Amino acid sequence: MKSVAEICSDLIRFDTTNPGSGERPAAEYVATLLADAGLKPVVFESAPRRTTVVARVEGDSPDALLVHGHLDVVPADPAEWQMHPFSGEIVDDCVYGRGAVDMKGSCAMTIATVLDLQARGVRPKRDLVLAFLADEEATGDYGSRHAVTEHRELFDGVTEAISESGGFSVTSGDVRVYPIAVGERGTSWMELTAHGVAGHGSRPAVDNPVATLVHALSRVASYQWPVRLTPSVAALLENLSEVIGRPIDLDRLDEEAARLGALGTLFKGQIRNSANPTMLSAGYKVNVVPSTASAHVDGRYLPGLQEEFLATIDELLGPKITREFVNLEDAPAAPYPSAFFDELGAALVAEDPGARPVPYVMSGGTDAKSFARIGIKGYGFAPLMLRPDLDYFGMFHGKDERVPVEGLEFGTRVLTRLLTHA
Repeated sequence: MKSVAEICSDLIRFDTTNPGSGERPAAEYVATLLADAGLKPVVFESAPRRTTVVARVEGDSPDALLVHGHLDVVPADPAEWQMHPFSGEIVDDCVYGRGAVDMKGSCAMTIATVLDLQARGVRPKRDLVLAFLADEEATGDYGSRHAVTEHRELFDGVTEAISESGGFSVTSGDVRVYPIAVGERGTSWMELTAHGVAGHGSRPAVDNPVATLVHALSRVASYQWPVRLTPSVAALLENLSEVIGRPIDLDRLDEEAARLGALGTLFKGQIRNSANPTMLSAGYKVNVVPSTASAHVDGRYLPGLQEEFLATIDELLGPKITREFVNLEDAPAAPYPSAFFDELGAALVAEDPGARPVPYVMSGGTDAKSFARIGIKGYGFAPLMLRPDLDYFGMFHGKDERVPVEGLEFGTRVLTRLLTHA
């Protein structure tokens, strides 16, 4: 049976860059592994080569847990990497390659855990639904959104889910903090358009849409969003205060985040909404004032704050800018405190007695948003014990992405404890 590191390496070698040629080869590999272990994977496509795999493992209770991950990855330029990003090489006890952290490593942990249970004839304590999805690195239209609308029956009985961006260790002195995501910020990707009067570039502009748009973007980019402490983030700050042995100053959270280093990254991007201009498009010739100019903005908002976020955006843009949503997704939240959160934390502590599980809200987003549409409560839990010097957040979409082999092996042991009566 393949090791978790070998499965991770194999998955990385499939170039599933999004946009690109699709996830089909990686999906077929996953489906073969599951079928060879005696499962009956369902493979479907939302478009040619945009492939998803779903399988159910029968457990002692029909109250099912969804374990989902995505097979697509963001682009990687080989010239910027020490090793080819799709080599899957294991060097210095780390698996290198695009997707090692985000999130083929996590998919490999799930697969390795389930294959081991099947080989040993161990039934999980509840039904498991495994989903290996397409298109998470875009909108999910070809992956999770398609799955919950066109294949809803595959998720019957599922009440909770676990996936990426949680359960990893952040070392602070002698304590290893393990943030478990109980929510995500919502997504508001917007296309902005300014309309004006076309004319010759050498003459005084009547109504230059480029200038109008640039001024509006400047207001958006420079706006200092107010701190908004949601209950989950407040709980995180309370837990971190206990870890560091002093109260965190809630009136100086930006300074506290900088002072706390790695621990500060757990709340720095989660205490307020944000909006970042990311793309600009206007004109076709240097001496022509165009009639339109457009831009894209990546907006993120905390649970419960969509209305406040959009009202602020409209005020910043002003009346001459129109906006359309490229992607609008609500900010999902899972119950905390909860018995299931305690189960996740107990599985970590069982493998790492120095673990300190804490609640966490993701600054970005995952496929949990799609599953929330059908009532599934999603938790970020892809357990990894990491070396203190490894910049976990820097691995996401960064160059030389890698994951320690020992971290993957730790993750499979934690998952085994979570999924079984061990």
